[in-house]
Amino acid sequence: MFRYLVPALVLAPSLVVSPLRAAAGQPANISLSADRQQCLGVDGYAAAFGGRRTFFLKPAELTAIKASLDRDPAVKAAYAELIRRADAALGHRPGSVMDKTTIPLSGDRHDYISLAPYWWPDPSKPDGLPYLRKDGEFNPKRDTQSFDRIAIGRMSDDVTALSLAYYYSGEVRYADKAAQMIRTWFLDPATAMNPNARFAQAVPGREDGRAEGVLDTSAFQPVIDAIGLIEPSGKLTKSEQGQLEQWFGRYVDWMLKSPTGRQEEAAKNNHGIWFDSQITQYALFARRPDIARAVVAAFPKKRIAAQFDPSGKLPAELTRTRSFHYSIFALSPAFDVAEMAGCLGVDLWSYRDDQGRGLRKATDFLAGFRGHADQWPYKELRWEPVELDALLVRADWAWGPGAYPHGPAPYPLALQYRIRATDR
Repeated sequence: MFRYLVPALVLAPSLVVSPLRAAAGQPANISLSADRQQCLGVDGYAAAFGGRRTFFLKPAELTAIKASLDRDPAVKAAYAELIRRADAALGHRPGSVMDKTTIPLSGDRHDYISLAPYWWPDPSKPDGLPYLRKDGEFNPKRDTQSFDRIAIGRMSDDVTALSLAYYYSGEVRYADKAAQMIRTWFLDPATAMNPNARFAQAVPGREDGRAEGVLDTSAFQPVIDAIGLIEPSGKLTKSEQGQLEQWFGRYVDWMLKSPTGRQEEAAKNNHGIWFDSQITQYALFARRPDIARAVVAAFPKKRIAAQFDPSGKLPAELTRTRSFHYSIFALSPAFDVAEMAGCLGVDLWSYRDDQGRGLRKATDFLAGFRGHADQWPYKELRWEPVELDALLVRADWAWGPGAYPHGPAPYPLALQYRIRATDR
């Protein structure tokens, strides 16, 4: 996907938990050690990060990593990979929803459209309709010029690389290109995406778009931090930054009010958690903290109690043909919500209910299978150890260095997290 698991990238978490465990069923207020800068509501880390309004990327982490570029081999290698990607992105034409060849049923090319990943033509039908589901088997047609998925993913990846390259190198050309790509996708009237996902993850012969398609727009989460990271360059004007906040405010409204958005919010699997992950960050970016607070307040009962079991399993994900992947894929956005909760002064990292359900228990459960794929008792078509390591890098931030053994941080995590000696 577009961040690390789907994607592209998993952004760094923001806060160390309070040293005091939250009482069962009651999230605690955040208590930060003196050397940690705090994410402050809708302003994110701007006050501690030279005006850079990020929500996941933390000044203490990035500043320390930047200082270690010349002496840490792992960071040096990650930086070389970053510059390779950023230099390639400099040569990319800014993508937009206007690039696709399929026109949404609205007739408006500015509407985003994609194909559901696990649906295939019915070989017994001359026209292949309606499509049939093959869980865990990707239809390659979804990643073609016919739809917007390739463009949204490339934009997210390129903007991420360019913004990080600007921060670490100081070369303004990277910020300039990132701003150009952001402007093209969100602001230019000739190319901007309409703020909805009405036609995302369509299934030919069945549905013109699905609630599950809201997941596609998680590609925007790293873009928001990129906007903050390039702020000192001035390549996005204050007016443009305000317009971006307005765009995300309209998208938040669509998520909350449209039938598609409401159906995705009601999902009882990873999709519901991804909905919460997106809307909390987008609402904070759009300067609508009440929406983010409401999602965070509901999260223990609505998601943890309903979707986690006391052993740490996420039962809805265990029925999938890629059950280990989807367990990680559901826990990752729960980490995101804990990050945004921290920006609002709420500690979900140490929350547990009266039966022991919580993020830590779920992390313990998955971490127990690191290096023991043969002991996983559920179906998994493709075991990918790097996905678990990426999650555990984040967990080490949340619960302290050395909390979980893990492998080397993959790109771009090595440029978003300090990897302490106890982690290696």
